[in-house]
Amino acid sequence: MALPNKPLGELVATIDPAIEELETDILFVGGGMAVCGTAYEIRKWAPEGTKMLLCDKAALERSGAVAQGLSAINTYLGENTPDDYVRMVRNDLMGIVREDLIFDVGRHVDRSVYLFEEWGLPIWKTGEDGKSHDGSKGLTPLKEGGKPVRSGRWQIMINGEYYKRIVAEAAKAALGSDNIIERCFIVKLVLDANEPNRIAGAVGFSVRENKIYVIKTNAMIVACGGAVNVFRPRATGEGMGRCWYPVWNAGSTYTMCQEVGAEMTMMENRFVPARFKDGYGPVGAWFLLFKAKATNTLGENYMVTNAEMLKQYPPYGLAKVPASCLRNHLMLKEMREGRGPIIMDTPTALSNLAANMTPKEVKHLIAEAWEDFLDMSVGQAGIWAGMNIEPEKVGSEIMPTEPYLLGSHSGCCGIWVSGPEEDWVPDAYKWGYKGMTTVKGLFTAGDGTGASGHKFSSGSHAEGRMVAKSMVKFVGDNKDFKPALKESIKDLADLVYKPVKTFIDNFEQTTAADLNPNYIKPNGFQKRLIKITDEYGGGVSTSYVTSKAMLDRAFELLGMLREDSEKMAAGDLHELLRAWENYHRLGTVESHLRHILFREESRYPGFYYRSDFDIVDEENWKCFVNSKYDPEKKEWDVFKKEYVQLIPD
Repeated sequence: MALPNKPLGELVATIDPAIEELETDILFVGGGMAVCGTAYEIRKWAPEGTKMLLCDKAALERSGAVAQGLSAINTYLGENTPDDYVRMVRNDLMGIVREDLIFDVGRHVDRSVYLFEEWGLPIWKTGEDGKSHDGSKGLTPLKEGGKPVRSGRWQIMINGEYYKRIVAEAAKAALGSDNIIERCFIVKLVLDANEPNRIAGAVGFSVRENKIYVIKTNAMIVACGGAVNVFRPRATGEGMGRCWYPVWNAGSTYTMCQEVGAEMTMMENRFVPARFKDGYGPVGAWFLLFKAKATNTLGENYMVTNAEMLKQYPPYGLAKVPASCLRNHLMLKEMREGRGPIIMDTPTALSNLAANMTPKEVKHLIAEAWEDFLDMSVGQAGIWAGMNIEPEKVGSEIMPTEPYLLGSHSGCCGIWVSGPEEDWVPDAYKWGYKGMTTVKGLFTAGDGTGASGHKFSSGSHAEGRMVAKSMVKFVGDNKDFKPALKESIKDLADLVYKPVKTFIDNFEQTTAADLNPNYIKPNGFQKRLIKITDEYGGGVSTSYVTSKAMLDRAFELLGMLREDSEKMAAGDLHELLRAWENYHRLGTVESHLRHILFREESRYPGFYYRSDFDIVDEENWKCFVNSKYDPEKKEWDVFKKEYVQLIPD
């Protein structure tokens, strides 16, 4: 007989967890930049006595995409206008975005950055001598006209290893530690028993003790990040955890919201970042701050040698900065035709910058090259050190990663939400409460908001702040609402701990706990999932190519995997966490591939290709692709939604 799971001291799960019932006016699900923005802002607007509760799967100080830190804030307008910001985002995302949402972020985002600096975030400044200074060094704050060091038109440099801790501290101080439950994984949203299409609560569990939380609420924000490890990573074995976006982002935002009927948008969109190979270190600072070039193995700048390819995609390829997917498109041509590997020419970049520097300044420059990784991708610095790479002497290989699904970085998949309640916003884009999904009382921000990419950390925080005001207004307008959960407490608790019961009922039937005819472990489940998406959904093994025939095969295999999801087993709390994460990944993958199948074009060449529709079809497909899952009928509806251009070219 097999022994119950006791790996690495993990707490064994039991079949009789404690159940704690809670009730609140406003529930926050998540702990990243968006929720921190909501938590900070909401106390300014909420009436005295408003009950609030925040549930974070991790710990707020190191939760979300900014957990490890950042070396730059990628969205700061400064001297730029919100109109120009919309134009940039629209071009980079191949023309289909919610311009009302993006404009709204543009006119509010700088205020979030001012707050970060007030809270202690060191922002690089340009002094009167014209030189860059790490941190503020006593120079004028941004809010008072200080001049940041820009690495690009929209990016400013920071000393950001403690970025998330600084932002989380302000959120905790505003909300109050007594109103925060950390290490609580919310896994399912619950509709109201009496009012159709109305959110009423959520259920989750502690990842530190055998306890289930069942929570009733009037309004809720769900912002748990995007989706990682939904495609097979280029790294294998231990390296599977070394991905670009945070490994704990499991698509929970998308699956939980779509399962209660929230309308989704642009779930076909994905982001395939070009990153330093193996360590997934970011390339932005090298391109923008250090002015480095990427070359093929012949030393050619492939953006120049392949420039004719960009003319096939007006206007997105003809802009001063071509769309991100098209830059990948040109790189992939070099790799397919045998002119790889692609190398970031770091020696030339550093040499050019050092030409007019003193030895002390050169030493500082090289330190900045390392700090770019130490701020947010320590593993890449480890690879440089372990492989004897000195960036001032030798270049480093870069390549496109596996796909990620997200709505706040250079991607725009997510949930269809209401925009600003203003005359210039089309009626189809607004229904009364900014940031609310099509499910009454259910709000989102950050990666959750669809068709509104390029917010990054600061924009997600600003979007969360805006949602705070909307939620307070909603609760005030619905103060007589008494939530009644559609499912019973017992049924919800049994559902959450079903993987535990499955394991305990069956583990004694085999001599190996991971091999059993009656269940599948989360690790094996995830490997099956990412094998399907990689081989049939346009992953790295097919150079991001898919087709209707391949997608049909993917859905056949995903159908069997969904059946097996009912038999996932967990012997400890860590495995229970992984079981629910992978269930959320499955739901996210299904909507992603359904959207790709529906959109009969290759809207994002370089991110994915439909071999049977290998064009960008502006005439027929310059529109949103939206979808809605019916939780009663358990059926999907995928459909077009009109795109409206609000900001002129």
